[in-house]
Amino acid sequence: MRPLQMVDTKTQYQKIKQEVDAAVIGVLESSQFIGGKVVNDFADNLAKYNEVKHVIPCANGTDALQISMMALELQPGDEVITPSFTYIATVEAAALLKLKPVFVEVDKETFCIDPAALEKAITPKTKAIIPVHLYGHAANMEAIMAIAQKHNLYVIEDNAQAIGCDYTFANGSKKKTGSIGHIGCTSFYPSKNLGAYGDAGAIFTNDDALANRLKMIAIHGQAKRYYHDMVGCNSRLDAIQAAILDIKLKHLDEYIDARRKAAAFYDKAFSGNSAITIPYRAAYSNHVFHQYTLLVNTVNRDELHQYLADNGIPSMIYYPVPCHKQKMFETFGGSDYHLPVTDWLTEKVISLPIHTELDEEQQTFIVSKVLEFINK
Repeated sequence: MRPLQMVDTKTQYQKIKQEVDAAVIGVLESSQFIGGKVVNDFADNLAKYNEVKHVIPCANGTDALQISMMALELQPGDEVITPSFTYIATVEAAALLKLKPVFVEVDKETFCIDPAALEKAITPKTKAIIPVHLYGHAANMEAIMAIAQKHNLYVIEDNAQAIGCDYTFANGSKKKTGSIGHIGCTSFYPSKNLGAYGDAGAIFTNDDALANRLKMIAIHGQAKRYYHDMVGCNSRLDAIQAAILDIKLKHLDEYIDARRKAAAFYDKAFSGNSAITIPYRAAYSNHVFHQYTLLVNTVNRDELHQYLADNGIPSMIYYPVPCHKQKMFETFGGSDYHLPVTDWLTEKVISLPIHTELDEEQQTFIVSKVLEFINK
């Protein structure tokens, strides 16, 4: 059996090595390393895939969030509502701009922002909502967009973990996550479903004027070289990463199918076991399984985590400390929040290996050790 990994990017690369190597060599031979046709082609192809008018490539997913808030002209002290049960980048970008993150509860089944909690948190200072499509499952965007429209708020989708996910509206129509809010942000960190071989990110929007602002901010606030109309930053996707991502984009649906197949294997093995709960799927979302995350019910999560490690099985806890309890957010009144579902999840979630190269032999071993621990 091959050694187990949370994500096997090396084996994935070996399968597309010829395509990737040729694309990278093409960039090296062109010597156009920043911007240019390769980057533009990737942006166009990603826009078609995600069914959105504009894609603005950038250096990473955190920059994507920061540039988005800058483009919306949010001001210091403005409130931005976000779940606390998320990776720190979601909230850190707001704090960097001296905005006030307002943490709200998540749904205990989807782990995504709870629309009812969201609406209760709105104040006259609220300007934007950042729903996170966590682990590859969509937040309830129809409800969120209705709330945003009612209160005249912006919505920035954090789609770093859910690229390729389809959202189904009540009327049966579908949209890709990241294309529903005013802006969508994603990361191409190597472990993502669409991962680069380094840092990379992108921003989505259907708004022409907003797209122009986003593009300008990402390149020092300029639309014309050396003419700077606004304060911006330097956040560009380099051509080598764009070339790699353009190759991998062609395989994205195949990668998602492989993840779903692996998830189905786990589901079959664990369904009906009262000690653990398999990932929930809401009717509106088709899960793309950036992570396969179990809830432990009657066993100790940390002991299970250690037992798997002792048997050569990696597992991860996303996330052991919620944002509102991180030291960096003490000045935002983190200790004043009462988020029992979020706190409960930090003690109950554990993610098992899931990636495009996971095979049945590996999964059989993983399953056997999880069940062995549960039944001992």
